[in-house]
Amino acid sequence: MAATALTIAGSDSGGGAGVQADLKTFSALGVYGASVITAVTAQNTRAVTAVHAIPSRMVAAQIAAVLDDIRVDAVKIGMLGDATLIETVAGALAGYDGPVVLDPVMVAKSGARLLPEAARAALVTHLLPRADLLTPNLPEAAALLGLPEAASDADMQAQGARLRELGARAVLMKGGHATGESCTDWLIAEGMHRLDAPRLSTRNTHGTGCSYASAIAAGLAQGLALPEAVTRAHGWLHAAIRAADRLAIGHGHGPVHHFHEVWP
Repeated sequence: MAATALTIAGSDSGGGAGVQADLKTFSALGVYGASVITAVTAQNTRAVTAVHAIPSRMVAAQIAAVLDDIRVDAVKIGMLGDATLIETVAGALAGYDGPVVLDPVMVAKSGARLLPEAARAALVTHLLPRADLLTPNLPEAAALLGLPEAASDADMQAQGARLRELGARAVLMKGGHATGESCTDWLIAEGMHRLDAPRLSTRNTHGTGCSYASAIAAGLAQGLALPEAVTRAHGWLHAAIRAADRLAIGHGHGPVHHFHEVWP
């Protein structure tokens, strides 16, 4: 029986992030993917030029349709456009007892803001307590806490611990926005796990956050323990970034190579 995962996220017309990246990631790692569209974006590797939110009742209907028929082994949540939609998704998942990975998508790689400031409180109140894993980058963690961006390992650990106090069962603090030759992530759960990788010189990193969270959800869907799922996803994503330049997609921040293990 195939492992299954559900992504609840926005659509990226350029194919590099959002639901498209999530489904590619699930497939690359051997997991069947279902999807719920929360927004349609007009987007390419250079910019987000328009966003159309899907009505909340349609989002709820999509979630109900999937959960009523398909066994879902893990859920990944990405872009949610406003407070009403955040509350809708939280309510629609109230009866779901599987693992939930929450990627707090707030700003696109191009710099476009994808979550209004007013929705931050709703995210903290309604979805953080539902998250088995929260996966913020440094700007997102700072925005959620109302603090400056973490500037050291100690800052990352402290902010991750504070996000756990807000309700997330575990937090993966991602260091991709930091500087230095090494990129360090911290998984903060009952203990702390450090993940290091050489920082790669490429602008083709569109969709890394979506893909990382989805790769972790895929591992959880397959029955891996959280540290094992995060470690596998970390190595897979590093390889996908390393292979990204081979794709040569678009003229801005191109996507990572989700299928680097399958085709050149």
